[in-house]
Order: sequence, then C-alpha cells, then structure tokens
Amino acid sequence: MSMAEAAALLSREEAISLRHAYRYLKTAAKLKQPVAIGESALPITFKIPADVIRALRAYTETHDLTLSEVVTRAITQFVARVRRHV
Repeated sequence: MSMAEAAALLSREEAISLRHAYRYLKTAAKLKQPVAIGESALPITFKIPADVIRALRAYTETHDLTLSEVVTRAITQFVARVRRHV
C-alpha cells in the first residue's frame, strides 16, 4: 500500500484530516520498533486519603508517570503477592 493510499484510508477510518494522517504515518515510519498496545483500561473510582493522594502526585511528577500507571503497578504487585500466599 502506498503512503497516499494509507493516508487516505487512515483519514477515512479515523475521521481525521488527510494532513494529520500523513503526519501520523510519517511519525510511525520513523519508529524503530512497534509500539506495544496495552490492555484497555476501565474507569474506576476510589476514595483515598488526601495525604496519600499528595504523596502519589509527588511520586508521579518525580518519576514522570501518570497516577494511573502508579496505581496500576501497585495493585498488580499486591495481587501477585496475594496469589502467591493463597
């Protein structure tokens, strides 16, 4: 498939301008390896003490992570530990 065909298809399927489609394709062509696609995430609400939230936000800024990444890692490690002890 040519770049023009790919751009037209991307533009149609994702409802973006042809210019944006070309930009995305050119950026993708420069990647050295495929980008991993993570599992889809679902929204969930928790009530967490304010001091814990402040600590989490400070950690995320220091380590250039999102709150979701930090919480997901923590819960994943917790679940793995629980499974080993059951």
